[in-house]
Amino acid sequence: MTGAVIADYNLMYWLIRPGAARHWRRIRQVQTLGTGRLETSYLGVPPVDRTSGPYLHWRVPLGPGRCLTDANRLRAALVRAVVAELGVGVGVGEEDER
Repeated sequence: MTGAVIADYNLMYWLIRPGAARHWRRIRQVQTLGTGRLETSYLGVPPVDRTSGPYLHWRVPLGPGRCLTDANRLRAALVRAVVAELGVGVGVGEEDER
């Protein structure tokens, strides 16, 4: 089960525990925000009642027990999706040095 997800046109943002993606290996087509880099990231958060887009909205709204997504399960799902879309063995790269 996923936690809350913010969408903005063709981008989606899953909310996970701070620092949970810090040691993820790089996944093609996936960018993590707030993973200890030197730059600062900002994410717009829509009003709780905005649940349709295409502009900034809650793709999966906040709810009881639906705030943060389990980072390990999310990473596994993202790798499966990238491999299915781009081909076997192309989902995971070298350590992200950004």
